[in-house]
Amino acid sequence: MLHDFLEIELFTLGGTPMTVGTLLTGLLIVAIAWVGSRVLQRSIRRALERRGRGQDGSIAVGQRLAHYLVMLVATGIALDTAGIELATLFAAGAIFAVGLGFAMQNIAQNFVSGIILLIERSIKPGDILEVGGAVVKVERLGIRSTLARSRDEEQLIIPNAMLVQDTVKNFTLHDSLFRVRATVGVSYASDLEVVQDVLRRAARAVPWRQTAPDARILLLGFGNSSVDYEVSVWVDDPWEARTFLSQLNQAIWWGLREAGVTIAFPQMDVHFDPTLNRALQSWGGRAA
Repeated sequence: MLHDFLEIELFTLGGTPMTVGTLLTGLLIVAIAWVGSRVLQRSIRRALERRGRGQDGSIAVGQRLAHYLVMLVATGIALDTAGIELATLFAAGAIFAVGLGFAMQNIAQNFVSGIILLIERSIKPGDILEVGGAVVKVERLGIRSTLARSRDEEQLIIPNAMLVQDTVKNFTLHDSLFRVRATVGVSYASDLEVVQDVLRRAARAVPWRQTAPDARILLLGFGNSSVDYEVSVWVDDPWEARTFLSQLNQAIWWGLREAGVTIAFPQMDVHFDPTLNRALQSWGGRAA
């Protein structure tokens, strides 16, 4: 009776009849693979934690890749055990597969990009990036997308393909040193030696700067209304660069003010020719 039950034909797939027995066998193979995948994922977690890579997202991505691989192989074995030839099955669904392939193109692209990021380890959780002109901090690496947070506390979901194909600045790839630059223009009547000395002392006075490399003072050029300088210092926290720039600007302001140096502002001198001057004076006299 059990044999007869197992031989009951349920449906036909790829020209091969599916019976209760073949269906149960396939389900058993998939269930065993599922259990094996869980064991493999725990082994991967332990191995990566021993290597000190438990906080960079490698565990989660590695576990997902292992699970997908095991289940893909198990599905192939289950179909082969049921007597279904994969080539025949693919041929039967070729038209559907082509349409699905176009729809899945971006997903597949992001999936492959996620694998590349995992292997290269060029981007990790905690890294500070500049992507598309925005500075973000990576929170989690996914197999399809990366979750990041902006300086305005916005949660950004970035497709992995964007991180692989576009130019991305990683401010913390090898170290966290970052240069903060402030520009200031002083009056043409200023003593340049005094100005440079004030700017250098102001830059060295900020408590959060890195002493090496030293602060740098550059004369950028001669503008229409000012002599323009750039003051740059190194910091070890790119995420707080805007706060550091604000404090550096304040130090420059107070330093120049105490030294009596005028910070230039846009000015325009207007000169009238003599004929116009006489006409204006004559008009002014009649008005009086």
